Amino acid sequence: MYLRATQPAKGRNGLTLVELLVAIVFVSVLVAIVLPKFVSLDVGGKEAALRADLKLLRTAIQKFREDTGVYPASLKDLASPKPPLIGMSPSGAEVAIKPTRWHGPYIDNVPVDPINGAPFRYTTAAGSVGKVSSSARGYEAW
Repeated sequence: MYLRATQPAKGRNGLTLVELLVAIVFVSVLVAIVLPKFVSLDVGGKEAALRADLKLLRTAIQKFREDTGVYPASLKDLASPKPPLIGMSPSGAEVAIKPTRWHGPYIDNVPVDPINGAPFRYTTAAGSVGKVSSSARGYEAW
């Protein structure tokens, strides 16, 4: 009697342990090869978003300064629908802002750091007033 190729052998209804282990090892190797590529794409995307956000904020700060003559007291002042009352001089002193010189808002909303989801660092201390940087470790100098 001839067995058809489509009929399973007698007493064999599933995979052997060896076949199952070979399949698991094969899938694990594929995952080990592909996963690092996706992780690096995610980091690259976040870094590109960080660069774009920093450029947006720095441009808005510069425009605020050109219009008012002072730096914003906080990043929230860039997105405010009303003129802020005070700004910061380069020496870190508070200075009143003339509402007629303010032409904001300068951005729609203040973004968060795409690397870690935290607010950006904004400096109002003497010598570094108006500096914005990433709050994520390893990206502070960007």
